[in-house]
Amino acid sequence: MTQTPPSLHHDDIAKVLDSVLDTQTGHSLLALGKLEGFRLEEGKLSVALSVPREKAAALSPLCDEAALRLKQFPGVQDATLILTAHRPAGPAAPTPGRTAPAAGGGHRPFGGTPPADPNAPVLPDVKAIIAVASGKGGVGKSTTATNLAVALAQQGLKVGLLDADIYGPSLHHMLGTSTKPVALQGRLQPLDVWGLKAVSIGMLVDEKQAMIWRGPMVMGAITQFLTDVDWGPLDVMVVDMPPGTGDAQLSLMQKVPLAGAVIVSTPQDIALIDARRGVSMFEKMKVPVLGLIENMSYFCCPNCGHNTELFGHGGARKEAEALQVPFLGEVPLLASIRSSGDDGTPIVASAPESDAAQAFRRIAQATAESLKDRLTP
Repeated sequence: MTQTPPSLHHDDIAKVLDSVLDTQTGHSLLALGKLEGFRLEEGKLSVALSVPREKAAALSPLCDEAALRLKQFPGVQDATLILTAHRPAGPAAPTPGRTAPAAGGGHRPFGGTPPADPNAPVLPDVKAIIAVASGKGGVGKSTTATNLAVALAQQGLKVGLLDADIYGPSLHHMLGTSTKPVALQGRLQPLDVWGLKAVSIGMLVDEKQAMIWRGPMVMGAITQFLTDVDWGPLDVMVVDMPPGTGDAQLSLMQKVPLAGAVIVSTPQDIALIDARRGVSMFEKMKVPVLGLIENMSYFCCPNCGHNTELFGHGGARKEAEALQVPFLGEVPLLASIRSSGDDGTPIVASAPESDAAQAFRRIAQATAESLKDRLTP
């Protein structure tokens, strides 16, 4: 990792980890895992340690002790150990969409290993998990996910919102919260905001810190947000997916039993090409496409009320018809949507009578209707 002062080296971190001993086995934390790397930025030290799955749950006390010792280095104000569990060679991989409980049962600490029973379902108390996705960034996916989740909650549903966009988390800003979640009995407690439960890695790391993580670390973090967070019973979980159609999206679909996907696009052809790839990805993974949304469908002048089609208009509707998937609706390009996101007040809550809020509510109603078989008691 980069931006590390010359006074702190790999060997320095390794010596600290080697000095923290497991009193039962006599082995050091370094001997029990592999130091993958570290990063020190603005006084915050993050250390990545790869450990076997079956050992991760028991290492939390050692990690706490190591963090205290690492804080003794000059310039280190806070230290965090991130455990990235790897599967030992031999046994077959868990069935996609399922994961395993820690040996011995009970809750495991956040940062621990996914459980070991391949028959344990992911999020068994969630009736429907939907992905909000886009083939490319910059089309308003996170804004749509936030307002869709709040609009579903306004319908009386129990809703969770998971920010799976690890490299570009933004939901904590759009929800207007800077509070860090706390852990109780080894499980992270989601924040209650705007009538829903929410978790984002942006709530846990400094916003100036770049997430320079390889794919396995990204999926480890997403897996923990699914299995190590105390979501409780939910009607719907909305997952703000990373943009694109890469490994992170594929892995998430394999781990999570998605009830469906909502694809966000702007009207112009270049965006629709990527939206088409997104639809194809979900169809290949046997995930129902609940529909397409045309964001930034038109610009409404706040002075005269005239609509201008800056990026064209109707492209997503035509694409939905061509792909034979539902068209969920169009959302205008309004300065109030941007300002509400910057202020941390979703527009469906801050300006419920606005055209944008009404559009998001119609989309939420259509989405809930498509999930009625799952949501009906």
